[in-house]
Amino acid sequence: MYRRAKIVATLGPASSNESAIRELIQAGMNVARINFSHGAQAEHAVVIATIRRIAREMGQPVTILQDLQGPKIRTGEIEDGSINLQKGQKLTLTIEPILGTSDQVSVDYDKLPESASMGERILLDDGNLELEVVSITPTGVETRVTLGGVLKPHKGVNLPGASLNIQSFTEKDRQDLIFGLSQNVDAIALSFVRSAQDIINLRDEIQRIDSSKTEIPIIAKLERPEALDNLHEILHVVDGVMVARGDLGVELPPQRVPIEQKRIIHLANRHLKVVITATQMLESMMNNPRPTRAEASDVANA
Repeated sequence: MYRRAKIVATLGPASSNESAIRELIQAGMNVARINFSHGAQAEHAVVIATIRRIAREMGQPVTILQDLQGPKIRTGEIEDGSINLQKGQKLTLTIEPILGTSDQVSVDYDKLPESASMGERILLDDGNLELEVVSITPTGVETRVTLGGVLKPHKGVNLPGASLNIQSFTEKDRQDLIFGLSQNVDAIALSFVRSAQDIINLRDEIQRIDSSKTEIPIIAKLERPEALDNLHEILHVVDGVMVARGDLGVELPPQRVPIEQKRIIHLANRHLKVVITATQMLESMMNNPRPTRAEASDVANA
């Protein structure tokens, strides 16, 4: 039976070995997403070569999607690997490179004091933890924990509603792009796209690196409210979009996410562009053999 919808699978440490990749292709994986937020280039090279070899042996075409990290703000290293934040406690987020404790944690965004506002929410780990800004210093912000939990190193930091002075394409992305083009990846996903200019800048960078690869498909990951405001312009210059519900879900009120998802899918279809719905898709199947009814509906809506 011909299936119009395609399946994108993100490969991680548990699914990058030969037997797992073979099972994924057998199960129907059409696109292998390689997340460049984690892992070394040498490791990714091995995974890419393994996917291509097994796909060739099985006679199944598999697209390799390079997902560039982008400028995601993250926490730094933490003493003993984690801290338990309690509701009501004080926590300082500092731009200084320190080893995190239950009192203060490092953040890799040097303009944090300029971007934060008094009383503003700061979300950690895709919204699993929530802080409120109570004071701002030249080297960071002091916060009160309003939603506690366990915080581990390198977790995402979101400032919903704040205007961040940050580029969507970093030097790490450039080095990873050079690597990806040398590996002949089939498509590139650009994180934290805000406008059509971000896509144009990426195409210009590809032209400078390898002028023979300028037609490589680019997927714009929609994770910021600005991207939703500029959606029509983005769709005119990109090959596809990804509804990245993880970061989008902490930047927007949760009730807006399904509405925006439907709007993005509708407009992408009208523009004849690829559209990918991502994050927490069939997540319960990590532990259970069958999806929940809600997850089955989620797949149908996507």
